[in-house]
Amino acid sequence: MKVQFTFNGSKVEWDVHPGETLFETIRREGYYGTKRGCNTGDCGTCTVLINGDPVNSCQVFTASLEGSEVRTIEGVVYRDRKTGEVIRHPVQEKFVEAGAIQCGYCIPGMVLSAIGLLEKNPNPSEEEIRRALDGNICRCTGYVKQIEAVKEAAKALASGAYHPAPNRA
Repeated sequence: MKVQFTFNGSKVEWDVHPGETLFETIRREGYYGTKRGCNTGDCGTCTVLINGDPVNSCQVFTASLEGSEVRTIEGVVYRDRKTGEVIRHPVQEKFVEAGAIQCGYCIPGMVLSAIGLLEKNPNPSEEEIRRALDGNICRCTGYVKQIEAVKEAAKALASGAYHPAPNRA
């Protein structure tokens, strides 16, 4: 069956099997930033944004996405307002600066969960950040640096120095 939706800023029409998960579709289409974890929706490694909300892609049938907007880590692009340079999203930048990345396997899901939070709540409390990252399991860290990175990303976004760049799959 064919399903049409927006993927990383571009309209797509993909042929999918009715029981195919979004994770399986994304991988088949050649996008590898979304990681396979538990395949039961418990670890957050396969997190993507669907209509702005963090969702475990292993738990969503692609056929249900007609008309939706899907964003993966490959679709997270920002532009510096002064230079116009295309850069990583401020959340990604702050994760690097804070030393919040070790093996990196969980990071795409964490980054997307943080982006989903900051797009809805640009000034979250620490408790709100903790709740937003709660569904993302990291075996390498104690989560402290990720929480700090999200706080710093919120400040960076509030500064007005960044704006979304057009995403293209």
